[in-house]
Amino acid sequence: MDKALSGQDGASDHTGYGTYAAVIPPADFGLPQPEASSRAPETHFNIPAISEELAQEAFTEYVSSKCCYSSKPVKEMVFTDLQSLNTYRYRLETFTESRRTERDSEPYYGQQVDGSGIPPEPWSIPVCMPSFFQDSEITIPVPHTSSVQDCSSCSTLGRTMCLSCGRTGRILCGFCGGMGWTNYGQRQFCGVCGGTGRQSCLACGGMGTIRCVKCNSHGKLHCFISLKVTWKNNIHVSVIDKGSGFPLELLNQITGEQLFTDVAPMVYPVVSFPDSSVNAASESAVRKHQAQFSNICRILQQRQTIELIPITQVDYVWKGKTHTFYVYGKEHKVFTKDYPAKCCCCSIL
Repeated sequence: MDKALSGQDGASDHTGYGTYAAVIPPADFGLPQPEASSRAPETHFNIPAISEELAQEAFTEYVSSKCCYSSKPVKEMVFTDLQSLNTYRYRLETFTESRRTERDSEPYYGQQVDGSGIPPEPWSIPVCMPSFFQDSEITIPVPHTSSVQDCSSCSTLGRTMCLSCGRTGRILCGFCGGMGWTNYGQRQFCGVCGGTGRQSCLACGGMGTIRCVKCNSHGKLHCFISLKVTWKNNIHVSVIDKGSGFPLELLNQITGEQLFTDVAPMVYPVVSFPDSSVNAASESAVRKHQAQFSNICRILQQRQTIELIPITQVDYVWKGKTHTFYVYGKEHKVFTKDYPAKCCCCSIL
């Protein structure tokens, strides 16, 4: 039996399962091996800078969305340079499956108890796998691990002490604050508690005990080992920028031009892309994911992609001063640090 089944503290029960959490895949599961290196297109890709007309259209739409931006710079500016700053985005997705076990229980209503037989190894239990690259999680009982036990929370009574009143069934009167009287000038008896300063506990209805939540008042528990299977799409993203100064975090929600896609049980690093920085990013990411996940979970599928994200730096002159804005992504979004005609409130913000 796998060492994980014996428990880290040596404790065990009649099921053979001990107290443990994450279950490491057995060595004989093996790792999928790629058969050949991933061949990326060897043609050099480059999207030219956008036209002045498109730059002005995008800038006009951007300025009109800002309530405190004057439209004068858009109407009066003179373009001096439009420079392409195309940027590559490399993405590696590693779809993994991990398993963990934990002791679990539910109220016992007379359901079938499956406590005879040898429990199967956690990684031998069949489960229905979701679609690749989609996070998912299921929890199922491990066969042959169940038993019926007395509820320790209520000692099989089905009820536990009410914490609001401490089993007395009565609490401090909320209307008179426990004084027993109201209307301080005339010292009238409190109509809620009848002058006692105490009232029936609302939490337990004056009984002093409440229904045991753990066993749902049945006094017995159906105890078993549960197996939690987690599928996770682990994503690594590298943006290969040439020091343009453009804030790369703006590209997180931007669509690029898809240049390359490679899907396999385990991918090789890209080796033939014309930009060596992309190849280096792929090499680093693939090795990192293999080292990070191969020993603690199963790698089921990997996918790596390369995108070209168009960025155009636009320089223009307005009132004798040079300013810059960027048009980026297939959506033609605009970013600028120094719009020259803001109202006072915008300048303060």
